[in-house]
Amino acid sequence: MTDRLTPRDPRDQYPRPPFSKQPQSAPGLATRMDPQPDHGETSYVGSGRLAGRKALITGGDSGIGRAVAIAYAREGADVAISYLPAEEPDAREVVELIEAEGRKAVPLPGDVTSADWCRQIVETTVQALGGLDILVINAGRQQYRETVEDVSDEDFDKTFKTNVYALHWIARAAAPHLKAGAAVITTASIQAYEPSAILLDYVTTKAAIVAYTKALSKQLIERGVRVNAVAPGPFWTVLQPSGGQPMDKVVHFGGHSDLGRPGQPVEIAPVYVLLASQEASYITGEVYGVTGGAGIA
Repeated sequence: MTDRLTPRDPRDQYPRPPFSKQPQSAPGLATRMDPQPDHGETSYVGSGRLAGRKALITGGDSGIGRAVAIAYAREGADVAISYLPAEEPDAREVVELIEAEGRKAVPLPGDVTSADWCRQIVETTVQALGGLDILVINAGRQQYRETVEDVSDEDFDKTFKTNVYALHWIARAAAPHLKAGAAVITTASIQAYEPSAILLDYVTTKAAIVAYTKALSKQLIERGVRVNAVAPGPFWTVLQPSGGQPMDKVVHFGGHSDLGRPGQPVEIAPVYVLLASQEASYITGEVYGVTGGAGIA
C-alpha cells in the first residue's frame, strides 16, 4: 500500500520503467499487468464529498474508470459501471469494492458501440439507482497502427463508435434525467493536443471529445448541469499492453514524462471527484490536464 497522504517526492511514489513485456489481446485485464496498477483499492481515502449521489461510469472495470468508481463509492455515491463482457473478472472486483463501502453497485456488461445498448445502460442505471447525478463517459479504444495505410475502415469505425458515437448516444439518453446540480465528465487525452503518429484514429477522436464537451457544456449549463473533460497523459492502464502501444514503448511507458514514470489511475481519480462535486460549482466547459508535467495547450 502506498501512503498517498504523506508528502514525498512524486517521482518515486510509484513504479518507474523499464517494465516487462506483457502483451495482451484487447480489451485486456488489469489483473494480468505487471506491476499492478494502483486504482485506489487500498490507497484512496474518501471524505463523503459525493454522499447520496448516483453515478454511471463507462469503462468502469479497469484503468481510470475503475479508479473513479472506487473513489466515488468511497465518497458516498452509488455507482453503475459499464464494461465489455470479456472484462467481467476485473468488473467483479470493482463491484465488490463498491459494495464493501456500503454503496449500491450496478454491473452493466455490454458493448457501447451499440446505440441501443448506450440507451439501455442509462435507463437501467436510472431505474436501479433511482436517478442519475453524475455521468462519466470514459470507455475508450486505442490500437496503434504504424502507417495511415494500416488504419483500416474497421479500425476507424470501431474507434469512433467507441470513443465518440458512444459519447453522443449516452449523453443524449442521459440529458433528460440530469437535473440542476448534475455533472457530466468526459475523458479526453493529451493526445488531442500532442498527437502520436501511430495513434491516428485515436487522437482524432480525442480532439473530437474536447470539442464535443465544450459545445455540450454550453447547452447543458442552461439546465444547471456542468460538463467538463479530463485530459490524461501517460497512465499505467491495460489500454497500453493490449495493443494501445508497441511493446517496446510499453516497456518504457511514461519514462519521458517530467516525473520519469507513468501516472497511476488513483492519481487522476481526485480530479473526477472534484468535477463531480458541488465544490466545482463554477467549473464548466473546461479541460483538466493531468499529464505528468507536459501540460495541454
